[in-house]
Amino acid sequence: MVMKVSALALIGTTTVAAGFGFPATAHADIENFQSPSGNIFCILDSNGAACDVRDHAYQLPRPPECAQMLAWGDRFTLDVGKPAAITCHGDTLQVPGEPTLNYGQTQSAGTLSCQSQPSGIKCTDSKTGHYFRAARDSYDLG
Repeated sequence: MVMKVSALALIGTTTVAAGFGFPATAHADIENFQSPSGNIFCILDSNGAACDVRDHAYQLPRPPECAQMLAWGDRFTLDVGKPAAITCHGDTLQVPGEPTLNYGQTQSAGTLSCQSQPSGIKCTDSKTGHYFRAARDSYDLG
């Protein structure tokens, strides 16, 4: 029960920092999970998906709108009906003990689904085709 409370506490911070939010009524539908490597942590509900990559090898130039104290380049977001994005944030989705989404498994909510692959976690909106793939060595936005 403590883990669920911790995960829900992160959602409010994610709303401010990442620019997308989960409505209060959707808490029961929220799915938190991590990759088999324990390097990628995600949160998913029918309104959006977000994943943090703890250790990554790629470097992205910091945009001016991300203050130096905000993290950049490790959070990928996908809001229903919108293109995937990389967002700056001041929180983390990394909650120890989250369930593992094993390779080949998919977690779904509404039109969104996230699949665990050896090449990373890929989250897709089936309605628009927009997606992100987040991994240690690379990423894709589409």
